[in-house]
Amino acid sequence: MRQASCLAFLVTFIGVGPAAVQAKQFPEPSIYPISWELTFKHKQPRRIVVGTTPYWYLTYSVTNKTGQEQVFRPDFQMVTNDAKVIKSDREIPAEAFQRIKSVEGNRFLQPASEIGGPIHVGDDQAKDGVAIWKEPTARMGSFKIFVGGLSGEFVILKDDQDKPMIDPQTKTPVIVRKTLELDYAVYGDEFYPGRDEVHETGTKWVMR
Repeated sequence: MRQASCLAFLVTFIGVGPAAVQAKQFPEPSIYPISWELTFKHKQPRRIVVGTTPYWYLTYSVTNKTGQEQVFRPDFQMVTNDAKVIKSDREIPAEAFQRIKSVEGNRFLQPASEIGGPIHVGDDQAKDGVAIWKEPTARMGSFKIFVGGLSGEFVILKDDQDKPMIDPQTKTPVIVRKTLELDYAVYGDEFYPGRDEVHETGTKWVMR
């Protein structure tokens, strides 16, 4: 995973000394727009049981107001309280999507396999989608959802000699992209899953 590789590189450089840390800090998103950015709106994540399997899902809409056609490549990752990273829409049966679509009452809702691709300019060209995960644990506690594919802003990580850092697995430069972080907390226990309210505790842009 690229983020893990990035963190490993950073740990290495932190061990070099204070000067290296000051010279190369992990990048943050630009304060001012420097690339295209899609408009993203979302509801609170919800829990649903299909058959005997519990799932969590996040419905959203994405709109292109950039002035020119863009390609939407959705990338949703859930990070659990114990730092487990789970990509959305992995081994999710069609039955689960259809049940969510019915519950939400949105006939325009698209699964991950269909929503990606060109997105035209204008509010009337907005797309409605859903990210789905199998429930990682009955006691969710605090968790994060990272949404990638919304911005064209990216940074190639460089070392303290200002040279591109290379991923040892892919042998390519390590790139981090502007990503939306959504923070949540479920104040309850595992005995009554699905009954406890989900609270959004923070939203911010990060490089990931």
